[in-house]
Amino acid sequence: MRDWNDLRLVLAIGRNGTLKGAAADLGHTHSTLFRWLNSLEERTGARLFERKGGHYTPTAAGERVVAAAERVELETVTLDREISGIDARLSGSLRATSSETIAYRILNSVLAEFHRAHPGIEIELIVDNRQLDLARREADVAIRATRPTDGNLFGGKIANVAWTLYGSRDYVLAHGPVLSLKNCEHHKFVGWDLAATAGASKWLNEAVRQDSIIYRSSSLINQLMAAKAGIGLALLPCYLGDLEPDIERVVSPIKELSRELWLVTHQDSRQTARIKAFFDIVGAGLRARRPLLEGRQAGE
Repeated sequence: MRDWNDLRLVLAIGRNGTLKGAAADLGHTHSTLFRWLNSLEERTGARLFERKGGHYTPTAAGERVVAAAERVELETVTLDREISGIDARLSGSLRATSSETIAYRILNSVLAEFHRAHPGIEIELIVDNRQLDLARREADVAIRATRPTDGNLFGGKIANVAWTLYGSRDYVLAHGPVLSLKNCEHHKFVGWDLAATAGASKWLNEAVRQDSIIYRSSSLINQLMAAKAGIGLALLPCYLGDLEPDIERVVSPIKELSRELWLVTHQDSRQTARIKAFFDIVGAGLRARRPLLEGRQAGE
């Protein structure tokens, strides 16, 4: 098996378990991958996957190919990072990733500052609440709500991020203030979908009765809009809620929900001119908004 594209095919199917997922990763159609896999198995004389109900499980031969493909991918990505790390050009593309709410509320104005300083750098922003793999070059830089623990990552802390409960003014007038989080049985809440594992979701589920959560959404932007519509109280980061004219804090920032915000890249990429410029300008732009991020700028 000498073609890297064959290895990419087997790796994508092995990771996703379905042709549909692999097709999305590789940018091909389901039918193309089906023909490609059948041709590969015919040429090698080995069955690489067991098919059952649309799910593809690697055979022993398939597992061997997946392992080899992962090693080749790692070497390829490492080489790419090392070469990019000595790139002194302030041009080309840079892939950044952030959460939905940071992108919505803060990041565009900061990226506008970056573009004015370096118009030759093309920014691709991946809005995703998952932590993309910087080692595999899923992104070049990441804005994350967690301190990096991987020794191969390099980053700088931007701020602490404050969270609290918000409600529309009409809702608060109709239902009264929240005098205590332990005594808010008469209030209704907007929460996450039941599969959510975020710390804020866990806190809300433990802090209020489940039957008081009358609306759920996987999107914090949607939760914000639900609070504005008066459906109930929503637990939001202060940078998202404080600048909304139609809602207000119903309690002070909740200390146990404070999170750190970091700007992160891979060690091999930190000396790339584009990434150094991004750290300088975007990092400074985010730090300039620290009062908003830390909940000290309500109403500004």
